[in-house]
Amino acid sequence: MVAVAAMLAVDLFLHRDNHVIGFREAAIWSGVWIAAGLLFGVVLWAWQGGDVAGAYYAGYLIEKALSIDNVFVFALIFGYFAVPAAFQHKVLFWGVIGALLFRLVFIFAGAELLETFFWTAYLFGAFLIYTGHKMAFRHDEQTPPDRNPVVRLFRKVIPTDPAYHGDKFFTRIKGERVATLLFVVLITVEATDLIFAVDSVAAILAITTSTFIVWTANAFAILGLRSLYFCLAGLLRRFVHLHYGLAVLLAFAGVKLILSETPVGKLPIPVTLGVVVVTIAVSIVWSLRTTRDTTAAPGGPAATSSTPPPHR
Repeated sequence: MVAVAAMLAVDLFLHRDNHVIGFREAAIWSGVWIAAGLLFGVVLWAWQGGDVAGAYYAGYLIEKALSIDNVFVFALIFGYFAVPAAFQHKVLFWGVIGALLFRLVFIFAGAELLETFFWTAYLFGAFLIYTGHKMAFRHDEQTPPDRNPVVRLFRKVIPTDPAYHGDKFFTRIKGERVATLLFVVLITVEATDLIFAVDSVAAILAITTSTFIVWTANAFAILGLRSLYFCLAGLLRRFVHLHYGLAVLLAFAGVKLILSETPVGKLPIPVTLGVVVVTIAVSIVWSLRTTRDTTAAPGGPAATSSTPPPHR
């Protein structure tokens, strides 16, 4: 927790001004966050052994892959609300903090349920298999962000001005304190990530119920989400088959979770890690080969207007 808080503080300090984050800056920071996540796995290997480190890496890779799907949705939200590029990083920073808090709650609640009631493994497993099926075969569905129930409820309860006021989340109009459109965007991002958190946490709990491993795998993957967005926003159209790989991983996690409560027992960590690595690699290579004639260049957040709909 201390290390995560320290890295968030550094990130906030270095990006405290409003500016458009370009591809080069985003790529450098993505490399920093990925290196930190991989290095932590090495520390675990030396401290706790190969099985613990393997479980961490499997969880980290699953969450990192699912983060790419999050980027699709963030691009859709920013494009829908026409968020100025200079303010997007602020929304994502506070969105990352909310994502970490949501996952912390879900991790401890989910781990406790799995440890206390064996049959919850069947429920979580079935949920993951269903989510994987939905991701694979219903990826063309698209719901306008402002129709999210949480956003609609927020607008009914909190006075909101339908305009941007710089990077402010709240402002005063005629003496009344109101939320700005930027805060509505933040609520939309948080509400969307709340849904994402359920299947991503359940998928890692299928690998291990160690709250420490699940939390750190989530935290290190999520910490680089903002940089990943600015790094991939202009390349999203090339990941046309990634949702099939993510669907396979979710379904695999569901089957693994169900098998853990049968005579088969838990699958070995090396098998799990191998399936995760191969599935992600195949889906990415397949996507890049399919779109190799695409001339789109990594243009950053400016490309959000042509971003394809989310896969969930």
